[in-house]
Order: sequence, then structure tokens, then C-alpha cells
Amino acid sequence: RAVKVCEYASGERKRYLARLRLGIKTDSDDISGEIISSYDGDLPGIGGVRAAAEKFLGEYNQIPPMYSAISHKGKRLYELAREGIEIERRPRRVEVYKISVNPTDSPSDFDIDILCSGGTYIRTLCGDIGEALGCGGTMAALRRTGAGSFDIDEADTIEALVTMTDEEL
Repeated sequence: RAVKVCEYASGERKRYLARLRLGIKTDSDDISGEIISSYDGDLPGIGGVRAAAEKFLGEYNQIPPMYSAISHKGKRLYELAREGIEIERRPRRVEVYKISVNPTDSPSDFDIDILCSGGTYIRTLCGDIGEALGCGGTMAALRRTGAGSFDIDEADTIEALVTMTDEEL
């Protein structure tokens, strides 16, 4: 029954906490991909990363990644990507409503809190920020913290759910 509810939240706003790693670019824009370039110079600090991230506030055209579930001629793009085939993708209009950047213990890593439209690829946004900074970037971690009217702060743990009475559920 819960899966039926998901379709109502899928096109809504989403909120994510992502970790951006500067200095490397991968073929998938996330840490699981093959490194295709690395940067040897000085990495930007928090001020530069915040300024670059804020350039993506509002609507912008985002090119979907090859490693995505989008279909092309009956095949998923990620299947084509695994075969080494890359096709031209049309940009899609997405919107970033809020974005905040915080430093971590590592000078190459930054935590980014993002509120965006459905259909936004966060790993692509991380890659776009890295490109805007001129040093490359990839998504090192991702956690969805909200979808539509659902927020992780209001969620119950599985442990709490199994101990609830039928009335509480």
C-alpha cells in the first residue's frame, strides 16, 4: 500500500544531503564511477564552493547523466553506459529552491543541503558545481531527507514501528 503513496510524492520537491568531493571527476558523477580526471592544484575553500553552488539557485537546464533510468529507443541509459555507449542527452529544466554548503573535516569534501524539483540529478549538480569551480567534483554520498510533504525528521524508525500497537500505526 505504501508504494501507491510514492507516486504522489515522486514529482514533488525533494530534499537531499549530499557530499561533494572536489578534485576528481568520474564518468558517473558519483564516487562509484571510474575517475576520468583529477586536479592537482589548490582546492577552493568554503566561500568559493558556496558562491559556485548558489549560481545554481533557481531554474537551470541540467543534462541528465548517462547512468540514469531514462529510456532511449527502449533501453535504459545506464545499460548503454555500461556497454560504453554514450548518446547525446537533451537538457531538462530543473529548479533548485534552496542550497546550503558546509565544510567537513576533509578540505576536499563539502556537505550540501539541497531542496529541488523532482527530476533533479544531485550527482549531476555536484559535477556541475565542480566544473564551475574548475577543479572537478563528484558526489561522494547522498541521502534523501524529504519528498513532497514527507520529511525524515518526522519519520519513525523500523524499531519503533515494530513495537507500535495497531492504533499507534
